[in-house]
Amino acid sequence: MANDLKSFFDSRIIEGIAHELHRVYPKLGRTAFVSECLSGLGALELIARGWHIAETMHRHLPKHFPQAAEILVNSLASGNASDDGTGMASFFYLPHVLFVSKYGLDHFEESMRAQYELTKRFTAEFSVRAFFEKYPEATHARFMEWARDPDAHVRRLVSEGSRPRLPWASRLRAFQKDPSPVLALLELLKDDPALYVRRSVANNLNDIAKDHPDIALATCRRWASSERMWIIRHALRGLVKQGHPDALEILGFSSVPRVRITNEELTPAALRIGGTLRFSFDLVSSSSRKQNLLVDYAVHFVKANGSAARKVFKLSSVVLSAHETVSLRGSVSFRQMTTRTHYPGIHRMQLLINGVVFPLGVMELNA
Repeated sequence: MANDLKSFFDSRIIEGIAHELHRVYPKLGRTAFVSECLSGLGALELIARGWHIAETMHRHLPKHFPQAAEILVNSLASGNASDDGTGMASFFYLPHVLFVSKYGLDHFEESMRAQYELTKRFTAEFSVRAFFEKYPEATHARFMEWARDPDAHVRRLVSEGSRPRLPWASRLRAFQKDPSPVLALLELLKDDPALYVRRSVANNLNDIAKDHPDIALATCRRWASSERMWIIRHALRGLVKQGHPDALEILGFSSVPRVRITNEELTPAALRIGGTLRFSFDLVSSSSRKQNLLVDYAVHFVKANGSAARKVFKLSSVVLSAHETVSLRGSVSFRQMTTRTHYPGIHRMQLLINGVVFPLGVMELNA
């Protein structure tokens, strides 16, 4: 998969970019542009390829950014990149966004217009962050306007581009310190008709909860309604994994579950890297009342230095009647991943029931 991502920008895509640019800017030397884009491309990863093409654009487009930005925007007029079946088609416009983020920073209006159009086809969530840094008030004012835009992609840019801790992007330190400008944007989007936008709202509030849990919790209490529970559950997922009692209370889970764990089983007890661990257990109620239970599990993954780091995974939500027993099971893959490297050693397993830790067992992972 990593190789597929890397190789998205191949000769066909680059020739397509050259065609679109040449269509509105005939002075572009298509052959030279394609040749320069392909030169040295093989050694680069996906984002580096995007930057390589963006820099080539800079050499071939007018040096005056407003003129170059107009060419970029006009080149979009033929419509979106056609679906290639991989979900990667929109990355066609990655070099365009990178170009704006680097060369348009001194040209606010032209850059915001370009990003407005580009985000409809790809996303400007990464490039717009530099404008929040340089023009915080003007960018926020524009986002307040865009929060009411008829295009869902533009509205989603408002919530995603203002995330204080957007993954794979520089943090917006000012919003980490004071999230009130971000919350003003989220208030306009919390009931957006597009799930695509509401999911971004929840992710943004989850970011805020990492720096200001009390503010995020107060926001969720203020928003509380049956229609918004999906957003609230998604926004509080980080605090729930930590067993935060107020987050659990908002979601209707008691901070003192009256249960015990029996018949715990981990198979196999010893496993090689690349295998799959399976676990099962019985959850037994010791209460005379019905309980709403959130059941997660944690794996203490061994790190390269021999220490361990806990990662929490979701398992199930259970409504357990008085003195009822329910059997649950799950599995953990120990395949090597781009996001997690596995190392030999003793791995501890735990259950988290409404945030309370219950030991599940240990498993030895071998090379």
